[in-house]
Amino acid sequence: MTAFLAPPQRDLILTPAVRRIMDALRHSGGEARIVGGAVRDIVMNRAAGDIDMAATLPPQQVMDILAAHGIKSVPTGLAHGTVTAVIDHKGYEITTLRRDVATDGRHADVAFTTDWRADAARRDFTFNALYADGDGAVYDYFNGIDDARAGRVRFIGDASARIREDVLRILRFFRFYAWFGRGDADPDALAACRALAALMPRLSAERVARETLKLLAAPDPAPAWQLMMECGVTRAFTPEAADVARLRHLLAKNAPPDALLRLAALLPPDDKTATAVAARLKLSTRDGDALRAYATLPAQLRGHLDPIPLRRILYRHNPDHCRAALALLDDPLDAACQTIGAWENPAFPVKGEDLLKLGVQPGPRMGDILRETEQWWIMSDFRPDRAACLAYAQTCAR
Repeated sequence: MTAFLAPPQRDLILTPAVRRIMDALRHSGGEARIVGGAVRDIVMNRAAGDIDMAATLPPQQVMDILAAHGIKSVPTGLAHGTVTAVIDHKGYEITTLRRDVATDGRHADVAFTTDWRADAARRDFTFNALYADGDGAVYDYFNGIDDARAGRVRFIGDASARIREDVLRILRFFRFYAWFGRGDADPDALAACRALAALMPRLSAERVARETLKLLAAPDPAPAWQLMMECGVTRAFTPEAADVARLRHLLAKNAPPDALLRLAALLPPDDKTATAVAARLKLSTRDGDALRAYATLPAQLRGHLDPIPLRRILYRHNPDHCRAALALLDDPLDAACQTIGAWENPAFPVKGEDLLKLGVQPGPRMGDILRETEQWWIMSDFRPDRAACLAYAQTCAR
């Protein structure tokens, strides 16, 4: 099946840079087409993301042709047929058409081909196997356009076989359903995900984390997450993430789509659980800190939203985390938001060298005096100046 993009749609993805790449390969006997998400998004009247391309020529030849036309390229994955063209500091992935030779559930051995349908057949979902050429013709080998416009997330061919090729496709199914699905999920896909969920531990934590956070960033991830739980998919990496009602409550507040905040809403609100999940998913230090903050801050904030107690919490925690965590509370939040918005973390005006001048010797006692003085300063709403803090420290040192 071939369809044609209307000029406004066509021009959104067939940019001058894309046409330059296509023309370079065409003049050298090859062909390149835009593939995957950008084409899917355009036919769904959505804003297209990164523009990726597929090509009929092998990767080294693609690089040589691009160089001959003054286009920089980077060998980002030569073994898998991928190079990245760089024009005006923007990257465009170009992957040689491939067919799978062998798969093990995580990786695939591939052979290059010039058969567009064979390349399409190895992709995951029908609407991800769409190709657009330089004239705006869209090649649709598996009814992907109709599926995209109907909100159907459907595997190409046998769902179980596609999952066995790459188990991550289980999570990708639910991620795409969260973003694009309408109505009931495809029953064949659900049955395959349920039957093969036990294969999930084969996946690396990093791949699971990436897909999980992309899923939770969808406008309404709750139905997809509920289905994942029912199919046993969350059991391998996030069995604790089961409070879908709390997630729905958060979504109803139209809070910003913070995937980590939404994950925290699914978890029991305690540091131990959040720490365990962050470690299991191998989250970055920054993301792990955010998840722990979102899990524990609501209990600290609850009942402490008046300016003075709230400022004490803000001094110890990232204000952005505090602002996000407010969405997990039922309290009136306008005044608290104003306090957080106006907050600038003050600097405690006493240091160890100041205590040395007061005659305090280095050691545990100095640390105790500093902590006691800082706590007094905090409880005084950060008002005491340096002289007052030094006077208080001196009384502690006696």
